[in-house]
Order: sequence, then C-alpha cells, then structure tokens
Amino acid sequence: MKSMSFTPLTYWIVATTLILTESCSRPPEFPNEPVIEYIGLSKNTIIQSRSSQLPQDTIEISFKFTDGDGNLGDADSINILLSDSRDGFNHLFKIGEIPQLGAGRGIQGNIKLTLTNRSDTRYFCCTFPNTRLTCIASTSFPKDSLYYSIKVKDRAGNWSNTIKTENITILCQ
Repeated sequence: MKSMSFTPLTYWIVATTLILTESCSRPPEFPNEPVIEYIGLSKNTIIQSRSSQLPQDTIEISFKFTDGDGNLGDADSINILLSDSRDGFNHLFKIGEIPQLGAGRGIQGNIKLTLTNRSDTRYFCCTFPNTRLTCIASTSFPKDSLYYSIKVKDRAGNWSNTIKTENITILCQ
C-alpha cells in the first residue's frame, strides 16, 4: 500500500481552498420585520429632572437590532418608541437611515439611547399618588421607579418586538 505524503504546496492549496470557501459563505438571514434584543443600562439610579441648576446626569439604554430587508432608519420619521411604565407616556426618537453594507440585504447593529435628567427632557420625573404634580422634591416619597418599553419601526411600517429595561430608580430630591 502506498502512503500519501503532503508537500508544502498541497497544504497551501488546501488552506487557500478553505479560506475561499469560508469567505464566500452566505450572509445571515433575518426576518423582514425589525427584531431587537435588550443589552442593558449604563446605570439604574438617577436624580430626577427638576432644575437646570442640578448637575446633568445620563442613563444609556443599549439594545441590538436586526432587519432582514435593510429598511430600518429614516431621517424624516419617528421610528423609536420609548414608553414609560408608570403612565404609558411615549418618548419619540429617530434612527437615521442605516446604509447597507456587503452583499446581503439585511442589517444588524447596536443602538444606544442617551437620556439626560435635564429639566426640559422629563425622562426622569418623580410621580406621586393622588396628584398630577411631577418633578418636585418630596420628603414623603423620596424615590420613584420606572422601566421603559421600547420598540422600533422600519420604513415599511413594520414594528419590532417590544423589549423592557430593568427598573430605574429615580431619586426625588
């Protein structure tokens, strides 16, 4: 029986073939509707929005997205909905158009929303039972909490699944 021996040229041919085969693999396929996955918060406690004299602070909300037909993002339309768990108030954001890269039509990436406690944003206002007053200091109610529900919409009008942040504690100082 004859034994096979591999020369350096044979190894090079096999390695080159494997590399070319791997680089020509199919791009991942995603559903046409956007799909989002929660990553996390930069922190989960913040002083409430109250006055411009307070030091400004931020919380970043991070999540991943995929979109199979690559039509997520539009500079002219609201396409992120951030809903307050306490009263359902919706904060609206825009994702600019995302360019498609590579041969596939689908896109994927990460989104980071930065929410500040500036008095004009009202993302982090304390609410109190039996009153419509918000964003005031309270010794009776020193803390409040909320979470945000988030969904995104593509240019075809398809809404993603809904994700939720963990609870955010607001210090009612």
